[in-house]
Amino acid sequence: MTSEAERLTLVLVGPMAAGKTSVGRRVARKLGIPFIDTDKRVVAAHGPIPAIFAEFGESHFRELERDAVAAALSEGGVVSLGGGAVTDEGTRGLLRKHPVVFLTVTPEAVADRIAGGGRPLLEGEDPVGRWTRIFEERRGWYEDVASTTFDTSRRPMHRIAEEIAAWRREQA
Repeated sequence: MTSEAERLTLVLVGPMAAGKTSVGRRVARKLGIPFIDTDKRVVAAHGPIPAIFAEFGESHFRELERDAVAAALSEGGVVSLGGGAVTDEGTRGLLRKHPVVFLTVTPEAVADRIAGGGRPLLEGEDPVGRWTRIFEERRGWYEDVASTTFDTSRRPMHRIAEEIAAWRREQA
């Protein structure tokens, strides 16, 4: 017998600053299930992401991330993944067993969202240009694992969350 949380597991993927955390929290509230941010789990267990990248490299971070994703999926709920989680083949394999929402956003809309830093892959000159290149490199992986896609560029997050929650209920 499956629990309510297992039946309503939902994964959010997408580029940095697409709104996975803010939309994910709202969707979880609407569905009455837990919200899990895998980046926050990695930080809680291993320290700041920029420090992990600097000390151990991206591949080590992706291993930690894959473990956090596997644990979160086993618990159930709305699971928000870091922007690069889909670059790992093992993580993509885990996602294929679950409903996955790809949150997309335009470069114009993301410009304000990425101000303030804390994103190691966007440091340096032209962060929006770098974001765009990274998004284009990863787009195929997002599309590969996605069950559906929602654009977060210009619509209120609460409305997007309502639509995603309604979509997820239809999948149950």
